[in-house]
Amino acid sequence: MSRLLYSINAVGGIILAALSVEHITEKYQAENGEVEAIADISFSMEKGEFLSIVGPSGCGKSTLLSILAGLLPPTSGRVLIDGVPVEGISSRVGYMLQKDHLLPWRTILRNVQFGLEIHRRLDKESNARVERLLKTYGLWEFRDKHPSQLSGGMRQRVALIRTLATNPSLLLLDEAFSALDYQTRLSVTEDVYRILRQEHITTVMVTHDIPESISMGDRVMILTQRPAHIKEIVTVDFGEKRSPLSCRNHPRFQEYFDHIWKELGVHE
Repeated sequence: MSRLLYSINAVGGIILAALSVEHITEKYQAENGEVEAIADISFSMEKGEFLSIVGPSGCGKSTLLSILAGLLPPTSGRVLIDGVPVEGISSRVGYMLQKDHLLPWRTILRNVQFGLEIHRRLDKESNARVERLLKTYGLWEFRDKHPSQLSGGMRQRVALIRTLATNPSLLLLDEAFSALDYQTRLSVTEDVYRILRQEHITTVMVTHDIPESISMGDRVMILTQRPAHIKEIVTVDFGEKRSPLSCRNHPRFQEYFDHIWKELGVHE
């Protein structure tokens, strides 16, 4: 029995991993020969867990996300979501990038419904989910507005709700907040964290921002220079009633920051 595919809960029961990454390696051909981008990466996640990934620029973080999303097949190894192998693009995976990519000619409601339309799943049940999400997270009153009428922070919230409307098992965030100014970014991460916790969504986030990785992640995965392999996975513990802003003020925050900074070799 694979320890990546299964884990043991607090009362000794065996539970299926929400995400299992098993010995992923990625190589590609360049002009000067074969290049190894990722070298034997393995880890697993439980349902609702939040994993932050940090590492040097160009080490393969986004490549790893592309493999998790099914956009890029690994040279070797496999990825499983809820025990099912990832083989190509799947509606079980939601992917958010730096830009919100909202369609300017569509209303907020129609933007949120867009993913469901693509997957041909826009029915009474999915529309009810869209309405619940918009009402729960303060966007229902803006449903008839267009993206240009919303702030950057609100647009990013709409992009998240659009992604969650398809009810993905796994959410991938690739520098999803880096285009926002600092104050808006703090506010949006607070909103996004609250939504993901309430919806119990398993999330993997790539970020260059060490404080962001610590304040949002249950664990922080530190990758090495290319070819990327896992240098360390740091478990972050700020207690149960945590939020990104409260974590930044926690006495242990600086301790986590100093450790990750050192492991990344940022000081060198």
